Amino acid sequence: MKRLSALLLTVIWVFTGCVSDEENTQIIFEQDVQKIEQYVTQNPIASVKEAIDNGTGIRIYWTEASGSGVKVALGDTVFVNYTGKLLNNNVFDTSIEATAKANNLFNANRTYEPLEFIIGRGMVIPGFEFAVFNMEKGDKATVIMPSIYAYGPQANGGIPPNSPLLFELELVDIKGNPLADD
Repeated sequence: MKRLSALLLTVIWVFTGCVSDEENTQIIFEQDVQKIEQYVTQNPIASVKEAIDNGTGIRIYWTEASGSGVKVALGDTVFVNYTGKLLNNNVFDTSIEATAKANNLFNANRTYEPLEFIIGRGMVIPGFEFAVFNMEKGDKATVIMPSIYAYGPQANGGIPPNSPLLFELELVDIKGNPLADD
């Protein structure tokens, strides 16, 4: 019996050792895409337009399209109101004070204002930046991303490892890159 157990453990170890990190990442990505599809099926998002990037699995649903024509460019400083959620709809972070209070996240020591960051500098998670890059000033959108474009295998605060995320975004303002050629 001990030999059978040892043999079984060895076989399991050999097979798990044969799966590369790249293959694990692909498996997690495929699982995330399935979870996102299930979420969208169970929680339809009313939108005026949508985009699904098949290569990344990122989905953007515009809940309001401003029609401003003011687009984001690399190097621009953007100001974004956001609410971040897990796919169980639990809010884990927001830049909006009323939303923080409604979800028991309010911190009196925090200033609730649009998040400011520079496009192309990697200052936010890739899926967040990808979505904002595809928006115009004044747009509101819901973006859903696989975990590889969020925090990946790392836990972050109340976000478990390998969690696909949903963000409700409002692109409040864009300051053009002062170094860009006009």
